Amino acid sequence: MVPADDLDASEQVHVNAGRLWAGGAATAVVAALAVVAGVLITRGVLGIPVLAPKTANNFGNSATTVYALLAAGAALLATALLHALLLGTPRPFAFFAWITALADVTVAAAPFTQPAPLASKIFTAIINIIVGVAVISLLSGVGRSAIRPVDVPSSGRPVRAR
Repeated sequence: MVPADDLDASEQVHVNAGRLWAGGAATAVVAALAVVAGVLITRGVLGIPVLAPKTANNFGNSATTVYALLAAGAALLATALLHALLLGTPRPFAFFAWITALADVTVAAAPFTQPAPLASKIFTAIINIIVGVAVISLLSGVGRSAIRPVDVPSSGRPVRAR
């Protein structure tokens, strides 16, 4: 059996889609909760107004809900990306790591393009990085657990390994 990181185009794998998407859904919940926890800590504990004016409560305002839903949606999008990579690319986990890491860098830089206090920008970027790292690490593990090699005997007919 070849380690999942070393899969290449010549190896066939079976992707357990149910397992992959169940893990993706769980990852989406983690991403949303990471946003809520990050906003609560930043606003309620540190007193730094992220996503809403200081007059909003410790959870911010409706922008926090949108932010959490976007994080969950991004996790589901990353699951779809991983699924596609597992089905057709050589070294799918290497491509997944690069694509999602670059997306994480992008969302970490995004707050610095907005007119807000520097502390708000920094802590929003930190929340984005934490969510990104959680999604990347969780889905990488989920992806590895959702694939099984397919044995191809000399007859050429694939047989799934158990």
